[in-house]
Amino acid sequence: MNLREEVIKKYNKAQCQTIVNWVGNDQQRFDELFALFVSNEYRVAQQSAWPMSYCVEAYPKLIKKHFATLIQNLQHPQLHNATKRNTIRILQYASIPKKYHGIVMNICFEFIQNVKEKPAVKAFSLTVLDNLSKEYPEIKPELNLIIQEQMLHETAAFISRGKKILKRNKITT
Repeated sequence: MNLREEVIKKYNKAQCQTIVNWVGNDQQRFDELFALFVSNEYRVAQQSAWPMSYCVEAYPKLIKKHFATLIQNLQHPQLHNATKRNTIRILQYASIPKKYHGIVMNICFEFIQNVKEKPAVKAFSLTVLDNLSKEYPEIKPELNLIIQEQMLHETAAFISRGKKILKRNKITT
């Protein structure tokens, strides 16, 4: 399979699943998809983001060796929203190496507080922060406060995830 051609051929769920099935649990094929995901080619990176996130959801260990590049790419100021959204989605499923916990928390806190950030990025960031709060309970008060302050102005996705987090943290809304 010429993966690059498949990635740019169509952008739909069926094509996404075709790519995910082809990659499977194969590290070499995943590495090829990851290279497209972080490429400088706007359309290629954008359209490889969706299957990338599904691959990591199915086989989280495949992303392990790419964490430095993944986090570096996430901090790029001109990052396409699809790449950003799917990177944060990946972080929901992946076991984040300890050395990246601080930077990931900072990035996610910035995303959830940015009024211009897209709803899915915020919702996925909430989940990432909630996951990390199990290891770092000291971030729970800040997370709870931000959720409570922003719930009146946020989308249904943010509110739904926020309420679940507050409930788990025994905060009434």
